Amino acid sequence: MSVEILQNLLSNVWSVFLVVLFFGGSIFVHELGHFLAARRRGVHVERFSIGFGPKIFSWRGKDGVEYRLSWLPLGGYVTLPQLAALSGIEGESSVDVEKLPPPSYGTKMLVFVAGAAFNILFAFALASVIWFIGQPTSSQTATTRIGYVFPTLTLPDNVKVPSPAAEAGLRIGDTITEIDGQKVRDWMDVVQTIVTGSGRTATGEPKTVFTIEREGQKQDISVYPRLSGPEGLRRVGIDSGYELLVLSVAADSIAARAGFKVDDELLTLNGQTVINGKVYYELMSAEIESPLTAVVRRAGRDITLTIPARADNKAEVGLTLTTGFTLTHPSPLSQISDHALMTVRTLMSLINPSSDIGLSKVSGPVGIVRIFHSAAEAGISAILMFTILVNVNLAIFNLLPIPVLDGGQMLFATIAKLRGRDLPTSFIMATQSTFVLLLFSMIIYVSFFDVRRIVRDNFASKPVPEAPAEP
Repeated sequence: MSVEILQNLLSNVWSVFLVVLFFGGSIFVHELGHFLAARRRGVHVERFSIGFGPKIFSWRGKDGVEYRLSWLPLGGYVTLPQLAALSGIEGESSVDVEKLPPPSYGTKMLVFVAGAAFNILFAFALASVIWFIGQPTSSQTATTRIGYVFPTLTLPDNVKVPSPAAEAGLRIGDTITEIDGQKVRDWMDVVQTIVTGSGRTATGEPKTVFTIEREGQKQDISVYPRLSGPEGLRRVGIDSGYELLVLSVAADSIAARAGFKVDDELLTLNGQTVINGKVYYELMSAEIESPLTAVVRRAGRDITLTIPARADNKAEVGLTLTTGFTLTHPSPLSQISDHALMTVRTLMSLINPSSDIGLSKVSGPVGIVRIFHSAAEAGISAILMFTILVNVNLAIFNLLPIPVLDGGQMLFATIAKLRGRDLPTSFIMATQSTFVLLLFSMIIYVSFFDVRRIVRDNFASKPVPEAPAEP
């Protein structure tokens, strides 16, 4: 037992180290971009801080810059008193700003955009590593083919209703090519496009238009999603289609006696196409008292096997199934563009009043750290891929024209350029302070829901004790 505890402890320490390295590194890279651009353009740098709030420790370098690690690891900042009036947030400057030469408009724009640019460069470097070592991809995600249509959906109040996909007539084997006019390339695309959709009927009900291929013919099918699951997200009740491969056959089992062999691909059961594990288990559970005819592909040939009738109600016959995995090598540009599209799509759904996405359904720092921790446990490829997404998110989010963010500073600089004189310092300070309050309020708000998800998921993962038998 002590060895197991030690292994778990070392595993957690390693995961925490990777979280600090890649999450903290993403913040550091962003601020490093501002820092290097400012130094290059001769702008005075007062402070370089990782984190906000009171300092944990700091030191002043030979270059006169105070380097600081602060208690609130929600970001970081580089104090540039010539460029931004943020003394109320970042602290007072040790120099008289009035005596410093005013930076040009070009310098301001270059320094403000450098943080996002460095995030993209960092993402590109990590994406190049993924490109080189490969990205494990399962057939379950690298498809847009429907493998299962749920008969019902569970609403947030635990009421079961007929699934929209079943009601609309979507079928196993349909290949989804577009959703609401947007092309989809894999199952993540399918899920995200449904969740962030904003289509509505005349009466305000959610609506999604699927463009599918069925038996070589394209057709549009209108589906009416329901808000389902604990998060109340748009769902239609479908799962992906993928090949089912025999991973192992238990010795002297029903499957072994029926003639199944490792690496067989299961094609049909009693004539029904089986391209999803749920279909397999449903058919195996339903057909107990009579034999099942299975068609498998073995070494390029289709072979028919017979699973005999069983005396019990168990679906297990001694087969362990898996699906195919491939090592893909997506280019760095395609990885970054995919993440950028996902980020923009999510942001647009947040501001679209017809969408069902709200702030309560996005992740804040707590949720991001949790996902980083899970990715670290999954392996280096997973944490690299999530770090790429985080850096693309940081770049796009920081360029939004919101005061306090880099995009807001660029907006202020542009307005000052157009009006021929600087904006009043009092106006900038009041605006920045207001938006800092709003930003931190938003972080606290989304973090509350992050914590609630953690509690809910941990509770759901615990086994529920069985109720005592009736007397």
